[in-house]
Amino acid sequence: MLIAQISDLHIKAGGKLAYGIVDTASMLRECVANIMRQNPLPDVVLITGDSVDYGRKNEYDLLKELLSPLSMPLYFVVGNHDHSATLRETFSGPGFEYLAQGDAFLQYAVDLGGIRLITLDTSVPMEGRGKLCEKRLAWLDERLGEDHRPTLIALHHPPFITGIAHMDAVGLEGSEALELVIARHSHVERLLCGHIHRSIQCRFGNTFASTCPSPAHQVAFDLRADGPDCFVMEPPGYQLHWWRDGRLVSHTCAIGEHAGPYRFRQGGVLID
Repeated sequence: MLIAQISDLHIKAGGKLAYGIVDTASMLRECVANIMRQNPLPDVVLITGDSVDYGRKNEYDLLKELLSPLSMPLYFVVGNHDHSATLRETFSGPGFEYLAQGDAFLQYAVDLGGIRLITLDTSVPMEGRGKLCEKRLAWLDERLGEDHRPTLIALHHPPFITGIAHMDAVGLEGSEALELVIARHSHVERLLCGHIHRSIQCRFGNTFASTCPSPAHQVAFDLRADGPDCFVMEPPGYQLHWWRDGRLVSHTCAIGEHAGPYRFRQGGVLID
């Protein structure tokens, strides 16, 4: 099972640039093309939130068009820039029946064959921060208790302090309670997150959590307590998670044109 994770696409409609600078639509086109050049192709694509920038219908319509070349199933997680009802409306019908699960929260469990995926809705309407209330945590605990296969949990806001202060200020409320739930279920393999626009890993609840870079702009790396909220145009990327023989191996893939590949050896001999 090969899972492609994309996060923080921030699609804008009408040719608008994110923050007046970032052509997120064109950058997603490049990301999708890169995924479709993978050999083997991913079995599924997981999008861990902030698919669009303002939750508008025309943004989701453009997102659907941009994702259409992907030939594999898509699984969405809602982020703080998303609008759950509009996402559900746009991506309805065959292949998206899972979006009808749940009620006010867009969260669901799906079977990926040998491994299970559970998504959590950490969004707070009209706010950048995330939250896990008692209802959402109880739902997760119940889902984890009903099936003991290896399980991935996908959520937008990472449940740990990253050290990037302005992002931690809009982090996840309820992370301590989440960690207690996770610690009770040893079959949780990984928590896959977004929000930070960087690749970060942290031990969490007897497993670990990771974040995914953006296919567009990245949050500037700055560990100062008073660091400003800035982004940089570092190389865009996404992640591939390979489940094989009871292990999850993760790779971060850079998007763009790069020199190579070049051979290490010529005639079976390491090139001097």
